[in-house]
Amino acid sequence: MLLSANQPYFSPFPGFFCKAALSDILVILDEVQFPMGTTWITRNRFKSDKGVLWITVPVWKKGLGLQRIDEVKICHERGWERKHLASLKNAYANAPYFVDHLPFLEEVFSEKFEHLIDLNLSIIRHLMKALGIETKMLLLSDLGIGATGIPRLVEICRKLGASRYLAQAAAGKYLDEKLFRDAEIEPAFFTPPTVVYPQLWGDFMGNLSAFDLLFNCGPKAHDLLFSGHRSLRSFKKQELG
Repeated sequence: MLLSANQPYFSPFPGFFCKAALSDILVILDEVQFPMGTTWITRNRFKSDKGVLWITVPVWKKGLGLQRIDEVKICHERGWERKHLASLKNAYANAPYFVDHLPFLEEVFSEKFEHLIDLNLSIIRHLMKALGIETKMLLLSDLGIGATGIPRLVEICRKLGASRYLAQAAAGKYLDEKLFRDAEIEPAFFTPPTVVYPQLWGDFMGNLSAFDLLFNCGPKAHDLLFSGHRSLRSFKKQELG
C-alpha cells in the first residue's frame, strides 16, 4: 500500500492532487507546526488580466507563539472574504466552468469557518471530488501518533500498514531513506508534471491553484491532470510497482 502525506495547503496546485491520485491513502498533516513566515497554507495564486492574483487568508498569529496548524484561527476583519470573492468573479467571469463552482466559493468566502484547517479541508475535498480523485484522506490528528519529524512519517506508515511512502523528488534530500527502509518501508519519489491547459488572460502560467484548471477546463480537468509526455498512471504502474 502506497501512502503520502502533505500539509493542508490553501487551494492547492495540481501537483498536490497528482500525488494524492498516485496514493492509496493521503494523510493531512494537521498537527504539525504552523510556519511562522510565508506559507502555502494561507495563500495561493490565481490569474487575472493583470497577471498573478494572490488570494490570502488572514489568520491570527500575533502574541500566540507557536501554533499547530489545526489551532490557527481565521481573522474575519476588514471584509477580506467579500474582496477576494469579487476578485475571483472579475478574473474568471469569462471562464467556461467558473459558474459551476461559484456556489461553493460563495460558501467558502463567508464567515462560516473559524479555523483555517476547516476551510482548507473543505476546499481540498471539493477539488478532489471535482477532479475525480477517490484517494482515501485521513488526518494526522486522528491517528494518535506522538513522534515528530521524519520518524513521525515512518510511524504513520507503520500504523496504517503502508509498505511504500511517496514524496516529491524535491523532498528527497530531507528524507532519511535508511530510517524508512529499516522499518521495511520503501521510499518512492516522483516529480509532478506541469499541467498545461487553455487559460484566460495571455500567456500560460503553470502551477496556479487547481481551481484555475477547473474554471477553464471543467470535466476535462481530470484527463489533463494525467496528461503529458509521461502518464501518471503509467508512472504508478511502472515505477511504483
